[in-house]
Amino acid sequence: MTADAAAAQPDRARGALWGLAVGDALGMPTEGLSRADVAGRYGLVDTFHAGPADSDIAAGLPAGHVTDDTDQAVIVAELLLEGAGTVDAAALATRLLDWQRRMTAAGAHSLLGPSTLRALRTIEAEGPSSTSGRWGDTNGAAMRIAPVGVGVPPEPLERLVGAVVSVCEPTHNTHVALAGAAAVAAAVSAAVAGGNLAAAVEHGRRAALAAAAHGHYTTAPSVAARLDGAVRLVRERVEPVADPGERIEAGSRVIDELVGTSLATQESVPAAFAVLALADAVAPGGAADPWLVCRIAASLGGDSDTIAAMAGAVSGGLGGKRALPPAAVAQVAAANPGLRLDELADDLLRLRLGGTA
Repeated sequence: MTADAAAAQPDRARGALWGLAVGDALGMPTEGLSRADVAGRYGLVDTFHAGPADSDIAAGLPAGHVTDDTDQAVIVAELLLEGAGTVDAAALATRLLDWQRRMTAAGAHSLLGPSTLRALRTIEAEGPSSTSGRWGDTNGAAMRIAPVGVGVPPEPLERLVGAVVSVCEPTHNTHVALAGAAAVAAAVSAAVAGGNLAAAVEHGRRAALAAAAHGHYTTAPSVAARLDGAVRLVRERVEPVADPGERIEAGSRVIDELVGTSLATQESVPAAFAVLALADAVAPGGAADPWLVCRIAASLGGDSDTIAAMAGAVSGGLGGKRALPPAAVAQVAAANPGLRLDELADDLLRLRLGGTA
């Protein structure tokens, strides 16, 4: 690593966590909508909006408010730090179930996903086991994994993948969920280390392949292959288009219609990487512009908050916190009191570098 890359690591670490939160908040009001509905209501999302009254998930949430993606990532970060790099399965179950109880009491609609809740109930009743996450195949693991990418260096890859597996195994112990989470964590880790988009994508692909050897088999395609195909497909489709706005439209249509934007890991994780490729095609260095990346992802609809959170974490790692508009960071911070992402990022980076948090 060069001296410049080392000096930029603190900003990149902070950028990864803030990129996640900003993407989550931008995508909060568009989650569950079709891409056409998002376009009709908001155009290309360019600011934070309150949760729409007709939303089954986000109704009543103020503009800039985050969802379970950020909340659960914070829980993972805290447990990583408390465990000096490891996450206790029983503690994760307790912390996530306590979070759900608080959210329910507050009238929140954005609660634990089906895979996570089923696994946590099993852990609560029977204790941690290698089978509690047997049926966890959705993107709940990938959406909250970015802190592992901040706290663990990209090499050796086996160590990074091992950390991902240990964090995800209690709730998402399937080959597809582990592959998706590993792809996101590895891309974030490579970005924080000073890598560019190509390095982040390649590291994510390699990690997805390695992680797919772990966990229970379920009938899902290869995340690594779909990630690679999604990135290639977007680039091929937008290359003949000259106008940046038309490139966003062409690329977004490909992601919506051919890659997929559901909560299925094999759709949403490749979609997040496709958004990074699209932003890079729209503007030089666009993948390192987390505001552009998060805007494109939030405009997709579907599981847009999670796609924007994952893409935002990688992009924030590439560009650093300094690449985010200060007003956007300030609005998210104001809408979510106590969101101490700078402190968490700094502590995770110390953990990564072999110090104490």
